[in-house]
Amino acid sequence: MTGSWTSSARDVHLDWDPSTGRRGLADAIRNAIRTGRLAHGDALPSTRALAGDLGVARGTVTRVYADLAAEGYVHTSQGAPTVVVADGVQQASAPRGRLRSPEARWSLMPGNPDLSAFPRAAWLSATRRVLQHAPASAFGYVDERGVAPLREVLAGYLARSRGVVADPERIVVCAGYAHAISLLAIALRGRGELAFEDPSLWVFRDYAHAAGARITGVPVDESGIRVSELDSPAVVVTPAHQYPLGMTLAPRRRAELARWAGEQGGYVIEDDYDGEFRYDRKPVGALQALAPERVAYAGTASKTLAPGLRLGWLVLPRALVEPVRAAMATHGWRTPVLEQLVLADLIGSGDYDRHVRRCRAAYRARRDRLLATLPGYLTPHGISAGVQLLLTLPEGGPGEAEVLASAKRQSLALQGLGPHWITPGDHPQGLVLGYATPAEHAFSATLEALGRTLAGVSP
Repeated sequence: MTGSWTSSARDVHLDWDPSTGRRGLADAIRNAIRTGRLAHGDALPSTRALAGDLGVARGTVTRVYADLAAEGYVHTSQGAPTVVVADGVQQASAPRGRLRSPEARWSLMPGNPDLSAFPRAAWLSATRRVLQHAPASAFGYVDERGVAPLREVLAGYLARSRGVVADPERIVVCAGYAHAISLLAIALRGRGELAFEDPSLWVFRDYAHAAGARITGVPVDESGIRVSELDSPAVVVTPAHQYPLGMTLAPRRRAELARWAGEQGGYVIEDDYDGEFRYDRKPVGALQALAPERVAYAGTASKTLAPGLRLGWLVLPRALVEPVRAAMATHGWRTPVLEQLVLADLIGSGDYDRHVRRCRAAYRARRDRLLATLPGYLTPHGISAGVQLLLTLPEGGPGEAEVLASAKRQSLALQGLGPHWITPGDHPQGLVLGYATPAEHAFSATLEALGRTLAGVSP
């Protein structure tokens, strides 16, 4: 026999056998949450209502709700409904090419900003202005490169904030960096291999490979990519803040890379994924300014606003504008016009800059709090910039697998360094901690979970 309940005119199927008692009821509700039948934010029936529907004592339901609250599935508050706070997991496992947090109460997974800091009021105001003033023609089919107002305002913003040599005619608006690297891989696939830094984020290597590129790796040292070992016609780099190791490409290497591109006729793809967030007051401008006709500059709003907006941009060498535009036209997908116009308004009004400055201050404070909690046997890297840092694990101490297992016991999602390497064999082990990921109200508790995780595997 299975039970179900009706609450607020909503039926929810509950796989519960009354003979399994309180433990079985808790398992049934957990399963309903995990499978998405009860979604984040849904209110559960009152203890009295559910007890009446299922024919059990009210105290039984009260204890079940308390257990689920302690595990992070629901939130209870006296006089208010019990609400689901966990997110359901629709797939048992995620493809290798995606960064998904495992089911966990706390997360320091890299790749996200603080989504609770999204500037809703400013975005809403910009949307209202766009809808009030944009002509009807703005919402028709537009240039594959993106709407002109956004390309024009981006040219000014990127020149001012990142030192990019930007012309609106050379800017292509795309649906985030994954889309950008796919377009560039298509445009460049006739030239041969596409090199990535080793280590680098495997997600984007997979996207490039899926678009037809043959992938190879180039080693990185404390000064950044080893240009002398580069033997490919095109290379993807993260010069401002190498991902995931965290160093800044040294000035002599920057000059060497620009010279290589000019002399060899190669192309450099510059992933400036977190260039807005620098904390050491040492400005690091875009590599693109050294060789605008050999460097394709890529940026996004994923770290400054939210990855779900799918807003990114490429500033291209003139020779790549038409190939990338053609790839965009052939493959169809582009960012919706309304979001492009809203971002253009947000940048033009100054609200975007103000938001970035607020986030920069908040993330610097978070970084400092994280560093203060770390035990002495761990060495942090890449702390001068970005929204994540690398912790290297000492030889002879706990390895990535042990730390990740300890984190799982604390319901903390962490990312190991291991998957980032291209070449097989033994490599340094570490953790990539995304300190921007938690909501502000959850940051202290997340640091506490990290502390318990590390204490459980201390050497």
